[in-house]
Amino acid sequence: MKEKILNQLQNFSKGMFVPVLILPIAGLIIAFGNILTNARLAEYLPFLKNEMVYGLGKMLSGSLVSILVNLGIIFCVGLAVGLSKKKKAEAGFTSLLVFLVFLNAMNIFLNLTNKLAPADALRGSGQTMVLGVQVLDMGVFLGIILGAVVAYIHNRFCEKEFDGAFQIYGGSRLVFIILIPITVGLAILLSYVWPSIQYLISSLGGFITSAGNFGLFMYGALERLLIPTGLHHLVYTPFLYSSLGGVAEIGGKVFEGARNIYFAEMADPSIAKLSASVIWDARGLSKMFGLIGACLAMYHTALPQNKNKIKALLIPAAVTSILAGVTEPIEFSFMFIAPILFAIHAVLSGLGMVVLNILGVTAIGPNGFIDFLLYNLPLGIEKTHWPVFILVGIGQFIVYYVIFRFLIVKLKLKTPGRETSGDTKLYTKSDYKEKISKDKKSESSIPVAMVVEGLGGNDNILKVDNCYTRLRVVVKDSSLVNEALLKNETAANGVVIKGENVQVVYGLKVTGVRKSVDEYLGIESN
Repeated sequence: MKEKILNQLQNFSKGMFVPVLILPIAGLIIAFGNILTNARLAEYLPFLKNEMVYGLGKMLSGSLVSILVNLGIIFCVGLAVGLSKKKKAEAGFTSLLVFLVFLNAMNIFLNLTNKLAPADALRGSGQTMVLGVQVLDMGVFLGIILGAVVAYIHNRFCEKEFDGAFQIYGGSRLVFIILIPITVGLAILLSYVWPSIQYLISSLGGFITSAGNFGLFMYGALERLLIPTGLHHLVYTPFLYSSLGGVAEIGGKVFEGARNIYFAEMADPSIAKLSASVIWDARGLSKMFGLIGACLAMYHTALPQNKNKIKALLIPAAVTSILAGVTEPIEFSFMFIAPILFAIHAVLSGLGMVVLNILGVTAIGPNGFIDFLLYNLPLGIEKTHWPVFILVGIGQFIVYYVIFRFLIVKLKLKTPGRETSGDTKLYTKSDYKEKISKDKKSESSIPVAMVVEGLGGNDNILKVDNCYTRLRVVVKDSSLVNEALLKNETAANGVVIKGENVQVVYGLKVTGVRKSVDEYLGIESN
């Protein structure tokens, strides 16, 4: 049972990537629009005073904010697409229909039962307007619930066909037919249940707020500790996109979640100071600074004969962490061979967020230094205190370096570069180029035949998927998976096996690896 639950959580985590990964793009466009309308920058860049440039900036930032106030439908469609196994486009279309049916069904039921709040007294009533329809304020949870339900029904019945006159009612039409009574029933059920859930969510948010820095520390540490399971997305997503991460009224609109509030405040020049709730999105501190100190410590403690090899491994991983915020290549280099370092990393990550909160820093940089510059510089120092973020980061770099170096030497930890048996092979650039030249057909520069062999062969692979950094595979027999082969011959940063679910960490090149594996196996990519 425990394994089944974990598998379902992992599948859900994968599905969440479809809506979640598109939202930072919206944030970047809002940031760019804010740059074009920034009065201070216009003093140094005269072209920003041009009316067309200013108007373009207002359009970009203002139009993208609409995404933030409609997260319900975005998560509904995105999650349905992400969780569906086949006919993803049809699943997305069906989820859109279901979302509209649910809104109107709940509105009508609330009206029939005299539970509909007056339109001019929505604030504090627990109700809101969604796509022009007044319903209970479920925020992003409405999209998550409906998206998951649609995906479940779609996966079960999307290929069910009928003969004769009923043929037209098969496939995706049957899915929608089945979902109509389910959706109406959910609207009625949640009309009674959701107010209690609203109270619990509010209480949880209040508890976390009352826990202050301890709650923030637990959040930061747990978000890192769950990296091996791939479930860390389930920790930060509710805080970024739901009321757990704060609620704020900006420009007459109510925004929920740390990232939504931040983006909305970016687009509103009248905001004098950013909300403290954005601290939940300050996860980039250890990515840009702390782990780089860990890399330097591992390099300095490597055996002399392995210095060049470890440099070839750590430099690309460090650059990826700094610029793109992808930390797994570094974390997987010591996670399993020196778990005490990973525990220390989680603790320091949580403490770093606490320090930022104490100092009143509201700068964010969840996806690396590029995001950090685009998000924070246009807002100025007074709103974000971004220079303090950098100073804290430098301090964290030093702390990581000192603690990691001390523990590696004191405990004789076999971190990369300290192996004497040769079991863990680290490639130089020339080794790597020679290795990938043997498989020119692979678009990902990874020997795809080795990937398949490492996963137990063609017949052992049941399903191939991927997230932002990991190749996620369902296999028949996990005992056939060759971790050493995947790491040494395919440049995998790590391998995680949970029952029939196998996750192979390739970093940002994972999309190319996934495509190559699909082509090698002769299956159609989703």
